[in-house]
Amino acid sequence: MKQIILKNGIIAGLAISVFMVCSMAYVYNSEHGEGSMLIGYASMLAAFSFIFIGIKKYRDAESDGKITFFTAIKIGIAISAIASLMYVIAWGIEYHFFMPDFLDKYIASSIEKLQKSNLSTTELESKIKEIENSKGLYDNIFSFSLVTFAEIFPVGLLVTIVSSFILKKK
Repeated sequence: MKQIILKNGIIAGLAISVFMVCSMAYVYNSEHGEGSMLIGYASMLAAFSFIFIGIKKYRDAESDGKITFFTAIKIGIAISAIASLMYVIAWGIEYHFFMPDFLDKYIASSIEKLQKSNLSTTELESKIKEIENSKGLYDNIFSFSLVTFAEIFPVGLLVTIVSSFILKKK
């Protein structure tokens, strides 16, 4: 089981990390710093297809074609955790060493969009303050890691639950 989890977790982690590094480099160098959340989450789903593959491989090769929902959940969560951890490490390296001003650019772009919207002055000031306060989450490695992990892990958890329902066999 460990070999299947490690193999699929690493493959999923590499896939999503490579995509994230490339897409963030594009976003970082674009004029308005805009990317597509839809493309980002679609790439996460594609990478997390290795959760399905890992659960199926375990069921078919090591468990005589049988797997309980909870065993499948354990395998999927482990694969997701490995891939998510790799994503956190990749984003940490990219952000801290290659894009240290990314957050400043992103915040400036977000504020610019807000200023073009039809918000009242009070609402605008409130939203700008909220955006600027969120910058503090990137100030230390612990909160940075938690925020980044929370960005991807729920997608893996969702894929795990769906895969576990589809693949369970008694």
